[in-house]
Amino acid sequence: MSRRALVSLLLCVTLIASTGCSLFSSGGPQDAFRAFAEALQRKDATAAANATTDPSAATPVIASMLDGLGPNATVAVTTSEVDSGDDQQNRGSLHYVWTFGEGRTLEYDADVTAAEVGDDWRVQWAPTDLHPKLRDGVSFQYSDDKNLLTPVVDRDGQPLLTWQTIGVVNLSRDHLDAAPALAPILQQFAPTITAQTIADQFAGNEDAQVTVVRLREADLAVVRDQLAGIAGVTVAEQGALLTANRDVTSPAIAGLQEIWQTAIDATAGWSVTLVDADGRPTDELGSAPPRDTQPIRTTLDIRLQQLAQQAVAAEPRPAVIVAISPTTGGILAAAQNPAADAQGPIAFTGSYPPGSTFKTITTAAALNAGIAAPDTPEPCPGRVTVEDRTIPNDDEFDLGTVPLTTAFARSCNTTMAVLADQLPADALPKMARTFGIGVDYVIPGLTTITGRVPNADTAALKVENGIGQGTVTVSPFGLAVAEASLGHGSTITPTLVVDQRTESDTPSEPIPPAIVTDLRAMMTQTVTDGTATELRDIPGLGGKTGTAEFGDNTRSHGWFAGIAGDVAFATLVVGGDTSAPAIKISGDFLRPAIAG
Repeated sequence: MSRRALVSLLLCVTLIASTGCSLFSSGGPQDAFRAFAEALQRKDATAAANATTDPSAATPVIASMLDGLGPNATVAVTTSEVDSGDDQQNRGSLHYVWTFGEGRTLEYDADVTAAEVGDDWRVQWAPTDLHPKLRDGVSFQYSDDKNLLTPVVDRDGQPLLTWQTIGVVNLSRDHLDAAPALAPILQQFAPTITAQTIADQFAGNEDAQVTVVRLREADLAVVRDQLAGIAGVTVAEQGALLTANRDVTSPAIAGLQEIWQTAIDATAGWSVTLVDADGRPTDELGSAPPRDTQPIRTTLDIRLQQLAQQAVAAEPRPAVIVAISPTTGGILAAAQNPAADAQGPIAFTGSYPPGSTFKTITTAAALNAGIAAPDTPEPCPGRVTVEDRTIPNDDEFDLGTVPLTTAFARSCNTTMAVLADQLPADALPKMARTFGIGVDYVIPGLTTITGRVPNADTAALKVENGIGQGTVTVSPFGLAVAEASLGHGSTITPTLVVDQRTESDTPSEPIPPAIVTDLRAMMTQTVTDGTATELRDIPGLGGKTGTAEFGDNTRSHGWFAGIAGDVAFATLVVGGDTSAPAIKISGDFLRPAIAG
């Protein structure tokens, strides 16, 4: 250290000892403004308040501002140059720029002063430090202005989901003894509610109250007075996006809320106001109205959806229908009965062996490889053994030698097993992907799988996969995609929301026109003179039945899939044991659907 520096340091130490001056002075007014501004930018209410002359008064006001403007708001605060005064107070201004999202900003200036407090400079606290119009008893409030009345519609523009008022029925813990009186009132709208289920909601938590049920406005009107008479029950009215028709329900609907929300958020207006203690506006600080929001248009058809629901409703076992338009790829309907709902959205994500419905793919691969043609004579014995793997027909029926078309229509396992054994290991996976099975689709509003068709590297696996067993699985959605692709003549791109693009890991490929023609004829014969003659009264229908063993091979799923007009569909009855229940459900759906 130089002699001069040492002398200076000793002089400062002497001054500190004699006068109490600080070696680390906090600086001047400009530093006080900067500290206040930087703390606000960090949204640190405590630090900002500590930069003022009255932290205890400033803290709740600053915290209220940050809360009122919302957790997603950001703020940039810059300081002006200080004007020095003669009274130990120095004046400046802060420039605020609040951002609430793209294109949503509030910008203003607030005058501030700095005061010397002991050895420090701090911002002289006043509510106007935060905004010129802020005063005691008034707080900030940010609000979105959204087009909540924007509907979600079906392909014909009919309302599918609309914004509606609901009543949220709550029960307080200290009136749990009211559950026996509350449950019967609500059972007419939610039959599963009992006094015990209400009590169970309080188990394992310390919540002061629980929500028992949410009622549509019309339902609430029926029981409002009864609910008001039960101690501990409160009803809060809210808005919610609900099906316009209470009877419409589908696993295809669940993801539409998010798409609707994104759309109305993108066009939302906003406002920032000052409100009094009762929430009444006193000043509007900035706003922008919402832009027009077009209805969210889906590919669903409400009429077909309701017909599909009615068709599966009578089946006690889990039952599903998925219908797709071959022309557009749009999902028309997806219905599950309550037994299926209990297993999740199996229409789109269930994974099952397809059984004989997969013979459409096996036959297409055989036609494509040139090892068979529709009129080729093919053996259909009661059973066949291929390299130690024995495949029987249902009840070991024996047709002798018949054209391939007949073997397909009568669902000869033995014929298909022999054909599959002659194909390369990758023939079925390649053909299945051309039909859309095994393709991964990313569909806005939906989570889906189509199925899995691995290479068959052994003869046993070839013959098992060839009849839709072995390692082959599909979802009802995937099988409907395959039928729609056949109807379209190339791999479809399934969609749910119009103008929302579906991504795929596999490009669309054409199905050779001759194969399309041959398969459609075989499927027609299946209905007119094969395993689905119960449906021969439905004009233009072609399809394929399927029974697929699962578990210990003592139970089977029942399938029917096909095309009628511009409706391609797949019907599954889980544990149906035969294809008969799926055929019946398909007929109940198609007869009014095609007639309409």
